[in-house]
Amino acid sequence: MSRTRTALLAAMALVAGATGTAFAVDAGAADVAAVPCTVDYKIQNQWSTGFTAAVTITNNSAAKSSWSLKWSYAGNQKVTSGWNAKLSQSGAAVTAANETYNAQLATGGSVSFGFQGSYSGSNAVPATFTLDGVTCNVDGGPGGPTDPPDPGGPSNRVDNPYSGAKVYVNPEWSANAAAEPGGSRIANQPTGVWLDRIAAINGAGGKMGLRAHLDEALRQKGSGELVVQFVIYNLPGRDCSALASNGELKADEIGRYKTDYIDPIKAILADPKYASLRIVTTVEIDSLPNLVTNTGSRPTAVPQCDVMKANGNYVKGVGYALNKLGDVPNVYNYVDAGHHGWIGWDDNFGPTATIMKEAATAEGATVNDVHGFITNTANYSALKENNFTINDTVAGKSVRESKWVDWNRYLDELSYAQAFRNQLVSVGFNSNIGMLIDTSRNGWGGAARPTGPGATTSVDTYVDGGRYDRRFNAGNWCNQSGAGLGERPQAAPAAGIDAYVWMKPPGESDGSSKAIPNDEGKGFDRMCDPTYTGNPRNNNNMSGALPDAPVSGHWFSAQFRQLMQNAYPPLS
Repeated sequence: MSRTRTALLAAMALVAGATGTAFAVDAGAADVAAVPCTVDYKIQNQWSTGFTAAVTITNNSAAKSSWSLKWSYAGNQKVTSGWNAKLSQSGAAVTAANETYNAQLATGGSVSFGFQGSYSGSNAVPATFTLDGVTCNVDGGPGGPTDPPDPGGPSNRVDNPYSGAKVYVNPEWSANAAAEPGGSRIANQPTGVWLDRIAAINGAGGKMGLRAHLDEALRQKGSGELVVQFVIYNLPGRDCSALASNGELKADEIGRYKTDYIDPIKAILADPKYASLRIVTTVEIDSLPNLVTNTGSRPTAVPQCDVMKANGNYVKGVGYALNKLGDVPNVYNYVDAGHHGWIGWDDNFGPTATIMKEAATAEGATVNDVHGFITNTANYSALKENNFTINDTVAGKSVRESKWVDWNRYLDELSYAQAFRNQLVSVGFNSNIGMLIDTSRNGWGGAARPTGPGATTSVDTYVDGGRYDRRFNAGNWCNQSGAGLGERPQAAPAAGIDAYVWMKPPGESDGSSKAIPNDEGKGFDRMCDPTYTGNPRNNNNMSGALPDAPVSGHWFSAQFRQLMQNAYPPLS
């Protein structure tokens, strides 16, 4: 690298400190080819005393079996924790060395890591980086001198996209709701838009496609801020333990998932036309937890889940989606984190967070591509059980010993979401991640809603008499009888919670009550059959499903009417 180029680089890097991204100098293709390595250092989030940063190294020289990147700070920045690299600091000098799992760095290959730091005063981007003693330039990336400016770049993402923003009302769902008796009371509520097959991107069966929804979102936005919510839901071998929501892609079709599904979605979301929208993506519900709870020697194991764990395509698919969608500056990725009645046990809780970290650092993704997590998507777990606590003891037994709680550590979604957030941070996710909770169908109101705890005759009468959630078992998930609309969508309702959302549009079926031929790849699951007596995943209880349900995603009028009838808070 020439002395002039180094000087220019230092000047550009110092100027870039105001925006949090280090920019390269454009020296032409021949010069770039001669550069031994490039470094992209981005400040992802910054607050009064701290920040998080993402670093990507690209090696343009001989392949490496290990690597060490060094830089020095001009101010008093201190690295406090990191992930995907071994970080140390002496004075202003920082060293980031490879972990065992990312030591190999091929020619033309890249590796990413991140860290959290503290600072006071200014937080300037380092001027120079060296890789194994060789000075690197700094990768231009989006926003560099050769690219158009990116006003909504990663450093400009807001902490909570829902704060101060309206949320998109899907006109198709709204019309279905308004057509039901009394449905106009909630037809203006925002709901998620499900992209559950490749054809949904451009619109299938006369329904709006992705661009049509984004165009309508711009119309609804007006001069204010607006969030539009999409569910990314088409993994190969999707929903390995639930036939009703199986998808179109076979277990080994990871290539199609990338090129025919994620890439087209990213291309549309990245259109500058939509740069003013806050786009929230819920990434692949009911996928990663299956690799923990429904594999191996567990009694709940399903052969298809073992296949997906062995081929790695859930981890690869989620990583690829996070990587690609996370490149779009105004996209906020929230990864599905199951629900308390699935992940709340000790042997599920920690391992699920770990596998989410694995997916978030696969296929080029980093934890900085994850803005948060969502719980209870399309599920029925009560938001807050107020009539008893996990620490209560009745007739000499802990509430955890009741048949309903069954040794779970959590009674409801709010306590689970807040605790799981802490667990995710402990395994390396950014400390400012936020949680969403789907409250679309977890209200459990109506005449049967308890007003206090049950009789103290036994721990079971105490819990069963007081619990709002009236399912036969917390593992029941399909078109649950007696359910009601939950809390209306709202921003920042509790500590660590970015929003309560209706990601599952109320009134759209979870699955058919009997086998119904369809061209969407959706099978028939006995958990949607009202006569089914259960399996190990719901402790062999009745399914609790409503009869006469259509294929998943299709309008289910009887369920919608019941959800309104049992809404809590009640509808006026």
